[in-house]
Parts: sequence; C-alpha cells; structure tokens
Amino acid sequence: MKILLTNDDGYRAPGIQILYETLRSYHEIILAAPDREKSAVGHGITLNEPIRIDKINLNGGGEGYAVTGTPADCVKLGLFKLCTTPPDLVISGINPGSNTGVNINYSGTVGAAREAALNGLSSMAVSVKRGKTVDFQGMSRFIGDLVDKVCDYGLPAGTFLNINAPDISLDDVRGVKITRQASNNLSKQFEKRIDPKDRSYYWYDSINQVDGEPDTDVNALSQNYISITPIQCDITDYKAMRELSGLTWKQI
Repeated sequence: MKILLTNDDGYRAPGIQILYETLRSYHEIILAAPDREKSAVGHGITLNEPIRIDKINLNGGGEGYAVTGTPADCVKLGLFKLCTTPPDLVISGINPGSNTGVNINYSGTVGAAREAALNGLSSMAVSVKRGKTVDFQGMSRFIGDLVDKVCDYGLPAGTFLNINAPDISLDDVRGVKITRQASNNLSKQFEKRIDPKDRSYYWYDSINQVDGEPDTDVNALSQNYISITPIQCDITDYKAMRELSGLTWKQI
C-alpha cells in the first residue's frame, strides 16, 4: 500500500518517526511533514509566502520531505508534487495530545486528514492523550493493523477517521469504541501571569473535561478505550437548510 504520512509537530517528532518505522516494513511510505511544530493551525494553508521543500534523512535510514508550510500544505504538496501516483491512504500523526470534541476544529493533525478527504482519499488523524503514558509504539502497531481494514472497508467520500488513544499502555486499553464528537469540551480557561516588567500575559489553561455521555470521544478516552470517530467534511446543516427553504422571503 502507498501511504502519505504527515503531522503537525514536525518531521522530527517521535510520533511520526515511530509510525514511519512501523509502517515502512510493509508499505511504501512518503513522509511529508512540517519543518517545525505547527500545532493548532487547523486547516490553514500558506498564501502570502513561498513554501519550500527540503529532502531530509530519517533516523531509520529512509528519506522524507520537510515542508515550511502547514499540515494541510504538506498534504497538498504531497499529493500534487511529491507523489507520482495518488496514495492509497493519508495518515496524520501520531500526535502527542488528544484531538477530541470541539478541539478537532483547531487541530492541525485533523486539518491534514480533512485535506486528504477533500481530495477524495481515505485518511485518518491519529493522536494519543497526553498524560501518564504516551505509548507511540503501541499506537503505531494498532494503526499498522488498522490500515488494511480501512482500505478494505472503503470510507464514504468526504469522510475520514479521527482516532485517539488514552494515556496508558496500549496493552492495557479496554477496547475500541466508535464514537461521536463531544460538544462540551470547549476551552474557556486562561492562566494569567505577570512578566518581569509587571505586565499581564496569558496562557491557555488546559483542563481535561470528562463527558458523561457514553458515545462520545472524550468519554471513551476517560474510560481507557481507543476512540474512532468518523468525521464528515460537509458541514452543511441540512435540517436548517430545509427549514430555511420553507420561509417566505421579501422580493429583492
């Protein structure tokens, strides 16, 4: 299988390096990742400056590409400039830190997988919750087993998988849950600090919220399950569309 591999933490990040080593024994891997960390850039693309690509040597002896742009840029360039034929699958990750619920809207990891799905390719975003244990090795093995299932199943057009693991050894995971995106983990907290010149500044204060509804991604992680959430690129509210179509509009 031909797989395009990217992330939002940069090509040097351990998650993508370990996943590359796991997959390259069985698949053709093209690694195209940011040249530095690009976390929380969402689905942004680079418009007002040039994007440069450098060929780099990876720890395992293979070669990849470092891209000065965003994760979505990496996918676009991978598909249209670096791959001579389209890949069978695009994987974004493994990200250290979960991308669940509302947070998928900000995630560069998810943005890269969404870009692939927009271009008609099967894709997945892969993350591990940051905490006691970040088991990249275990998650890499899990993804290695999953890629064949995903390609055999064939995701619907415009749909990709958002996959998250809890902060424990994968050997201790209770199982896999197919989940929906939680809606109540919106970050609203800031930590206020004072700099040496007595001026205020702020950091986002990350508070882990536990969703009580058993079918959400946030709740699955809190119960030590791997969460797999199918995400659609089409964000149209079709119910509201039907309701609005029934309204009477003033002639313009």
